[in-house]
Amino acid sequence: MSDVTGRLMTPDGWPVTGGTLTAVDATGVQRGRAASREDGGFVIEGLDRGPYTVIAAAAGHEPAARTVQVAGERSTMGVLELAKVGGDVLPMPGTWTIDPHHSSIRATALHLGMSRIHGRLRGFGGRIQVADPLENSSVEVSIDPGSVDSDDADRDAHLRSVDFLDIDVYPEISYKSDGLVRIDTRHWRVDGVLTLKGVSAPVALDVQYRGTGPDLWGGTRAAFSATTEISRDDFAISWNQSVLAGVLAIGRTLRIDIDIQAVLG
Repeated sequence: MSDVTGRLMTPDGWPVTGGTLTAVDATGVQRGRAASREDGGFVIEGLDRGPYTVIAAAAGHEPAARTVQVAGERSTMGVLELAKVGGDVLPMPGTWTIDPHHSSIRATALHLGMSRIHGRLRGFGGRIQVADPLENSSVEVSIDPGSVDSDDADRDAHLRSVDFLDIDVYPEISYKSDGLVRIDTRHWRVDGVLTLKGVSAPVALDVQYRGTGPDLWGGTRAAFSATTEISRDDFAISWNQSVLAGVLAIGRTLRIDIDIQAVLG
């Protein structure tokens, strides 16, 4: 008698626990059955040698089937993938390190009440800790305020000054999450605390998951985008000038747009 071993996983690497594996012979008769363990591993025991079709099923996943030729005391199927219902996948558990060279943080402010000025914070890093369940995941980011770049050297010098970011006194901006709420299969709300210019205040991010896949260097990457709006007044950045009819030179609200690539491991 022989055993068939393997692992039941989602396409992005999450183990499928409690899935059912059924081995059917060439005549369509069930010859073996097993359940997947917490790590996704399974063993179907007591099979005669020959060809079988192994059918995998689990709640919330699309069923899948694969043929296997049983020979010797133990045969392995490797990884058998079950896609989640609807085809949406999520990044596998682990530590994902943000790649700043393929990521961006952009801030947009209203100028003179009618047009927008855009700037980027080019120096940053951090990590995303993906957990199982996903709601227990977390993110931490550190940003260099001196890396602000709005394509104008004089304006950038002003942004680094005491009127705005005051980088000599506050050389770091940080964000640390303290909660994650699912909106739908690809949209989430990350609750967290932003510390800017010595002031810490709650800031929620609207996050969209963009997918997971291999990169050119043998690694695995996940992509996310996020948006939020913050008030400059909440972080003691109150400098402004009033122009005609009371219109402010710079709007009090900043829109933040974030695009992130993160590498597993």
